Amino acid sequence: MAHAIEINALSKRFGDTLAVDDLSFSVDRGRVVGFLGPNGAGKTTTLRALLGLVRPSAGTATIDGRAYGALDDPAGTVGAVLDGGMLHPGRSGRNHLLALAPAARIPSARVDELLALVDLEAAADRRAGGYSLGMRQRLGLATALLGDPGVLVLDEPANGLDPQGIRWLRDLLRRLAGEGRAVLVSSHVLAEVSQTADDVVVISRGRSLVQEPLSELVASRGGGIRVAGPDVGRLAELLAGEGAGVHANDDGSIVVTGRGGEQIGRVIAAHGIVVSELAPTGGSLEEVFLELTGDEGVAS
Repeated sequence: MAHAIEINALSKRFGDTLAVDDLSFSVDRGRVVGFLGPNGAGKTTTLRALLGLVRPSAGTATIDGRAYGALDDPAGTVGAVLDGGMLHPGRSGRNHLLALAPAARIPSARVDELLALVDLEAAADRRAGGYSLGMRQRLGLATALLGDPGVLVLDEPANGLDPQGIRWLRDLLRRLAGEGRAVLVSSHVLAEVSQTADDVVVISRGRSLVQEPLSELVASRGGGIRVAGPDVGRLAELLAGEGAGVHANDDGSIVVTGRGGEQIGRVIAAHGIVVSELAPTGGSLEEVFLELTGDEGVAS
């Protein structure tokens, strides 16, 4: 079965500028994937190529195995918010959605359903030009969800949201993924990504640096993984022999660095080792991001 989103050897050049350079990663259904990189890393160009807004110089960007332009039902397949969404300032939030629904053969009843979902019922009949940035973000999300798509592509959806709004967005994205949707979200709010994403893709200068489950990435490059149990001494010897970092704690547990939980689990299974605890500890996504990208700047 095709990945919900697949970027394969994607490159995009604008004149002499190589914005995206042989980039590859994938997003599966039921997962929230954080798409991270410094300013100018190529994230927005990648998203625009995925949505058919720019033509790749090389490689492919597909949704359910097909280019955006070849989808039979684009609105029912993928929903997107780029650049905060495009809103006519003279239209109300309700009329913005009502104007878009017929083109995708979506019943008008869906509009009220979505206004409730994004908590814009009270402002639904106000002109969108008077909306705050956070309200425009909510309306953009409602627009992306019009066709009840199985794939969501969101560029900086937390911009302009207050802390309560960010919490709301986190819960919404987790719920949508829990329904089996694939969610690709670029963000510069690393603390929020660390609480929302299942996996992260980090790029720099248009190239992929890493794609891993978030917990694995933070554990292997950050604070490490704590392992406890009767056989940790033997496990420590095996991992150290493979080149992993192993630190023994006073309570008899060990902290392993340089290896993710899955890699450690394979050693445990292969050698019949008994453990009572295997969990990431310490570190942060921000620390890992800065380690990966060096002095290129902050995430965006």
